[in-house]
Amino acid sequence: MAFRLFVPILAGATLRERIIACIGATIGIALTGAIGGLVLGNGPHVPLLVAPMGASAVLLFAVPASPLAQPWSIIGGNTVSALVGVVVAHFIHETALATGIAVALAIAAMSFTRCLHPPGGAAALTAVLGGPAVTSAGFLFPFVPVALNSMLLVTLGYGFHKLARRNYPHLPASVPANSHGTIDPPAQLRVGFRPEDIDAALGALDETFDIDRNDLDRLLRQVELQAMVRTHKSLRCEDIMSRDVISVDEHTPAETARQLLLDHNIRTLPVVGEEARLAGTVGLRELALASGTVGSAISPAATASADSAAIGLLPVLTDSRSHAVIVIDDDKRILGLITQTDLLAATARLQAADKPWPGATR
Repeated sequence: MAFRLFVPILAGATLRERIIACIGATIGIALTGAIGGLVLGNGPHVPLLVAPMGASAVLLFAVPASPLAQPWSIIGGNTVSALVGVVVAHFIHETALATGIAVALAIAAMSFTRCLHPPGGAAALTAVLGGPAVTSAGFLFPFVPVALNSMLLVTLGYGFHKLARRNYPHLPASVPANSHGTIDPPAQLRVGFRPEDIDAALGALDETFDIDRNDLDRLLRQVELQAMVRTHKSLRCEDIMSRDVISVDEHTPAETARQLLLDHNIRTLPVVGEEARLAGTVGLRELALASGTVGSAISPAATASADSAAIGLLPVLTDSRSHAVIVIDDDKRILGLITQTDLLAATARLQAADKPWPGATR
């Protein structure tokens, strides 16, 4: 425990992620410096071109989901801070005082322009302490090399993350909307904690966290789901699925499919394609105006494996769009189907089993 201060506190940091970050930083910084040298020419001023970018690269490649690592944070934060530093250096000639004021005003300027970026503090300091190279550049310094360098780094980071199949720029999770056109919150937001609970918790902790509020909401809901899956992991999809599944193929007439939905009082029909593999699903929503065959009205199917935890289907079956999950094997052949009613009945029985009768003892 004596060394716990040296343990990284960054959640989700795996060896693979760190290796990717190192490769990305190598490519990003090297190419940014090389391209900057080609544009501006080589000389004693070249190291200053990339100095604050080293810290920017740590955020861009190691924690690309951070609000501090997004494109506007990097480009705006470095540029605005460098501009602040140049202005402060122009009016205040006492170095110690100028450095403190430059960093403080850089934080304020980045906050007001919504581009808070920690390396911006280094950009402000560089503008004050950069020496003859920065002094000779004057008010051009925040734009060339700082803004140019920042844009190059972001562009290279964007391309690298796409190749690495990482999400960048990171878009915070959107709040689920009610698909029924009413003002009620969607079903999954009517239970458990609410957005105001997150605000109250953040207010009580009185700290700033490096995570978007909507991402925090999504993380906490996933924690709730994983806790439920762990608690009820013995209940598998194969335990509650319907095995006599009514399905159609891609060449079934739309009118026939509509009649099957009505005759069997169901809301979803799996559609099979070649070699009896699942191709998608159709329901009354897709078939309402469809003509010809069901192949023209197929929607992507929500699927699960037979040994998946049934409780894990809750987010899908409460999204206001999916009425059933198709249980398939490794070859995408249909094994069964789980509806909202199936899962509701199973969870009700689980709750009844966990809750003793009034007056009973365990």
